[in-house]
Amino acid sequence: MSKERKDKHFIKKPVYPGGTAAFKAFIKNNLKYPKEALKNKTEGTVLVKYDIDYKGNVTDAKVMHSLGDGCDEEAVRVIKLLKFDIPKGPRKLKVLFHKEAKITFKLPVKKKKPVVANQKISYKVTVSKNPETKKENNKTNSYSYTIKW
Repeated sequence: MSKERKDKHFIKKPVYPGGTAAFKAFIKNNLKYPKEALKNKTEGTVLVKYDIDYKGNVTDAKVMHSLGDGCDEEAVRVIKLLKFDIPKGPRKLKVLFHKEAKITFKLPVKKKKPVVANQKISYKVTVSKNPETKKENNKTNSYSYTIKW
């Protein structure tokens, strides 16, 4: 018979549903680059310290490392949207948890313009079997292809 294992931790820590990958995806999907930061081309990382109550809600968020240009306020806004799962502990204690998160602001990369379908692009390729005879008799030894989109 095997003995029942006891939990190593008396107080269970809050967990974001889906784990770290889901946490990062949530931040990425909900983060909006501030207009002032775009205008001033501000990039960097904001460190936010936040509290999670016993229900899993973020109650307080403070910026520990500031970036400015509206990035701090945006980081706090996104952190306050988070909702955590808290496993039930032995006595159903109401504990306030403290966590930190780094939110990185990186300027969006400008994409190249794609080729529009209505534009006409053509290439002409000439292949010659024998370059010396090409000068003398062009029609018999060379092939010409035109590719159009």
